[in-house]
Amino acid sequence: MRRAFLIAVPYLWLVALFLIPFVIVLKIALSDVALARPPYMPQLDLSAGWDGITAFFAALDFENFWFLTTDDLYWKAYLSSLQIALISTVMTLLVGYPIAYGMARAAPEWRPTLLMLVILPFWTSFLIRVYAWMGILSNEGLLNQFLMWTGIMSAPLTILNTNTAVYIGIVYTYLPFMILPIYSALERMDDSLLEAAEDLGCSRTSAFWLVTIPLSKNGIIAGCFLVFIPVIGEFVIPSLLGGSGTLMIGKVLWEEFFSNRDWPVASAVAVILLLILVIPIILFQRNEQKQREAEG
Repeated sequence: MRRAFLIAVPYLWLVALFLIPFVIVLKIALSDVALARPPYMPQLDLSAGWDGITAFFAALDFENFWFLTTDDLYWKAYLSSLQIALISTVMTLLVGYPIAYGMARAAPEWRPTLLMLVILPFWTSFLIRVYAWMGILSNEGLLNQFLMWTGIMSAPLTILNTNTAVYIGIVYTYLPFMILPIYSALERMDDSLLEAAEDLGCSRTSAFWLVTIPLSKNGIIAGCFLVFIPVIGEFVIPSLLGGSGTLMIGKVLWEEFFSNRDWPVASAVAVILLLILVIPIILFQRNEQKQREAEG
């Protein structure tokens, strides 16, 4: 009974917070938009008995999913989101790996302090941090004022409301998610392996590429998935830092729900986005399983 209870708790949690909301969203995606009513039809009328249930399921269709294939906006938004997420993940890896490597190679008494500095931004509201970047990257912001004060630039740069600002915001926001798993992998690495590689004739650079990188592969994979998966559906950063040319599926989803009030189409967009995210989530789980089996 204890084992069954322990297993049932996470499954009940997933059913309550994932499966049931997903079924509701899927039902709305199979419905039709309605005016002067709740944003979609049909509504389930249990008072009509079995006839009402039959009529409810008979009215559901896949027209909204078909509509997404006829409008270029949606598939371009999916592709643009995948592109931005992929580029942002690579940029976050290029910035985060040296930081994690430096933390792992720092003196043991300094590591808790460095780790706290990485986690420190989480103590501030995510929205406030994004608004702070708006003040930094605007034409009259701190960055342009500094560049003009030093004489590097004679005119302010236009960074805000561009894809460049979106990349900066994403890399800054999701950098800890890349640093922490890589740092965890590097911290457990045995330094004697590097000494053995150097004794066998490897230079420090060769030992880094042949020993350090392969041993930190699991941390790199975990960090990339932890950044890539949420960035695909990111809404706040492209809305506040990006311009009209920044096309991401999160912005399209918000506009369909709250501007167009087309809940069925918005739900169809959300269902397809979830199906796209299932692929990296499954790959991430398989990588974690392989890692646990290797450690066991």
